[in-house]
Amino acid sequence: MPSVTTLVTEPLPATAVPPEASELIERVEFLRLDASRRLNAARRGEMGQFLTPAPLASLMASMFVSRPTCLHVLDAGAGIGGLSTALTAQACHWDCPPRQLHISAYEVEPLLIEYLREIFDLCASHCRHAGVEFLGEVRNEDFVGAAVNLLDGAELFPADRPRFNAAVLNPPYRKINSGSETRRRLSAVDVQTSNLYTAFLWLTQKLLDWGGELVAITPRSFCNGPYFRPFRKAFLESMSVGRVHLFESRGQAFSGDDVLQENVVFQAIKGQRDDVVTITCSPAPDDQDLIVRKVAYDCFVRPDDPDLFIHIAPDELADEIAEAIRGLDANLDDLGLSVSTGRVVDFRSADLLRADPADDTAPLVHPAHLCDGFVKWPKRQSRKANALALGPRSEELLVPSDYYVLVRRFSAKEEPRRVVAAVFDPSRVPGAQVGFENHLNYFHRAGRGLDPVLAKGLAAYLNSTLVDCYFRQFNGHTQVNAADLRSLRYPCEAKLLALGRRIDERFPTQDGLDELIEEELPGMAAHPIKATRKIAEARAILAALTVPREQQNDRSALTLLALLDMKPGKTWNKASSPLRGITEMMDYFRAHFGIRYAPNTRETVRRFTIHQFMQMGIVIANPDDPARPVNSPDNRYQIEPAALEVIRTFRTRDWEKNLVTYLESLKGLRRLHAREREMKMVPVTLPDGSVVTLTAGGQNILIKDIIERFCPRFTPGGKVIAFGDAGDKLLGLSEQYLVDLGVRLDRHGKMPDVVVHYTKKGWLVLIEAVTSHGPMNLKRHNELKDLFKGCRCGLVFVTAFLTRKAMVKYLGEIAWETEVWVAESPSHLIHFNGERFLGPYASGG
Repeated sequence: MPSVTTLVTEPLPATAVPPEASELIERVEFLRLDASRRLNAARRGEMGQFLTPAPLASLMASMFVSRPTCLHVLDAGAGIGGLSTALTAQACHWDCPPRQLHISAYEVEPLLIEYLREIFDLCASHCRHAGVEFLGEVRNEDFVGAAVNLLDGAELFPADRPRFNAAVLNPPYRKINSGSETRRRLSAVDVQTSNLYTAFLWLTQKLLDWGGELVAITPRSFCNGPYFRPFRKAFLESMSVGRVHLFESRGQAFSGDDVLQENVVFQAIKGQRDDVVTITCSPAPDDQDLIVRKVAYDCFVRPDDPDLFIHIAPDELADEIAEAIRGLDANLDDLGLSVSTGRVVDFRSADLLRADPADDTAPLVHPAHLCDGFVKWPKRQSRKANALALGPRSEELLVPSDYYVLVRRFSAKEEPRRVVAAVFDPSRVPGAQVGFENHLNYFHRAGRGLDPVLAKGLAAYLNSTLVDCYFRQFNGHTQVNAADLRSLRYPCEAKLLALGRRIDERFPTQDGLDELIEEELPGMAAHPIKATRKIAEARAILAALTVPREQQNDRSALTLLALLDMKPGKTWNKASSPLRGITEMMDYFRAHFGIRYAPNTRETVRRFTIHQFMQMGIVIANPDDPARPVNSPDNRYQIEPAALEVIRTFRTRDWEKNLVTYLESLKGLRRLHAREREMKMVPVTLPDGSVVTLTAGGQNILIKDIIERFCPRFTPGGKVIAFGDAGDKLLGLSEQYLVDLGVRLDRHGKMPDVVVHYTKKGWLVLIEAVTSHGPMNLKRHNELKDLFKGCRCGLVFVTAFLTRKAMVKYLGEIAWETEVWVAESPSHLIHFNGERFLGPYASGG
């Protein structure tokens, strides 16, 4: 029988002051990191377990729009309860909080149940102070089995089925074998899908009440492809998507995990159809740099599309590209073309594979052979075979040697191009037959080759920025399916032939290829292609100017373009230097590049782009009125004249020479770097009120945080005996103090970075500050126990980090019976013990 824990709390009187929601979220984030460290890596991969980081959970909770008086939440695949916690924190502080919050959390992993119960205790306390009655159920059982039982018995006992008016999900991502018990059980309730995450969504949709609201984060792969069509049909028939949120990078949602899939967060309501979908996009879950766009629902899912592909275009440029593609003349049937997947599967044909070609082999082409628009074969010193042995078994794997267009089926994580096509030219690859490996799709006519000019034109079209940008609107994973290529619109054959005639023995560069597309397909989204290219060029300029990596992004590129008055079709030698404020720049982004940032992004542009440009000397503030206050809403900015002159030579033969000269004269950049290197003294206030100084930089920044922020919270009234600075580890008190505590130091032993005597408890707290060196691992733990043997105090071992991100790198090394403190969340500790909070586990006696 599955275990079920139910926790019920009654609210305190309304006069009680609720604790800060942020503290609740921070506490859960520490527990998430601890749980992630304890999960077996192999089991985690097998179960598809990626626990939701706090910033992502908070973003998802903020997307709920319904405000019922009684909120009954389904959290399927709850993990440690991060999503439930974020929703609890936000619901308690809605303008009209619910009277009752009831959460049913399903989690199959036993290790996570202890965390889930502890977190529900925290949620209950938070609700009590907010005047909200809390009821939490922790159900240690498989959600699929439980949901199927609920749905299967609903017809016989409808009153016994729980009612859910909200659901929040980060479902596991895992394939479901066709013959598995899970697949059989899902079929019993008419759920036909091949992946666990869509099964969770489908079951949740069925369990939601009419008008119930769902917010989920999943891979974006369900938006297209034949495998997910039954799910899309069922989901879109009953759920109306109201908002979709994207991230600029695949790795941002789960930045601590190696997640290859592109993720999407979406909010939907059961049975309520809106005519508009809001699409938002940000670099990271907690980034205020938000692009916002509203699109008609019929553009999100086209009514005439039998495959129900979901198109997510975050800006006007993307929408223009979609319109251009949809306006093309033909589909593959009109062209008389077909696309198939390569027949040679390596592991099934292992005995036929040959490293090098010979008289008794046929050429074998795999993705590594695709290079600059053509197939370059063979590839020596490759791990992949170059040939396939001829014989009866290989006959069905080969096709007649002729002209084909090949498309790679997979792209690497964060690869700049999703669609990569190449022409197979039989004159370059000798042989009467050829084999195409299974990681390739190939275009053909009734199993045979194409006209060579048509093949070149088709490959040119597929390799265009136009197609790549469009493809990303509905394809969110690393795979390019043959079904995706069949759903694409194409130019008519005459236009493809005209394009093919412009291709010689070598394909042009990407810019040259896009210019050919504009010339041969006039009016085909010329503006969005030019705009996309101009943004990319601006980013290249920023990189060449050596601006910090954090400013080499689209926001900063658009800022530079606005300051240069560079429109998509304008050449760089025509750049100018208008005087513009932040709001005017953001208006420029929208008017000329179709990118609309949220109004609160104004401060982001000022603080994280303009400020850095000014520090480097690229931008000047208020040349029209230098006396204007720094915080004035009327501030205006202008490109610096020398920067303008060098940028005007971009993409000319003088660019490299002028760039070198400019960088040498860029005094502002040198001053900035000099300030970073300058060794200033940093004052540190000890617990007794005295002040000492440390040299700036390195781990001393963290040591200052430990003394001024850790000590007052966790060792109040304690005495700082030692802390690290170059050459002197005993700055606070003499070595005799340690001798009086029973410690006789070995001169060869490495002292901790900070030593605190917590006199009230009789503890000696040994703290390692991790910036460049490692944490309190088992080896260091034993070294310190040996170094402080004989100490009459209990020993407490602490590892300190500046950020959670820095901590994640070392989670697997941290020793048991130690504590972890992170400066960016100073009010919390992670206890690597599972038994108790801060306290000694060893003494030297």
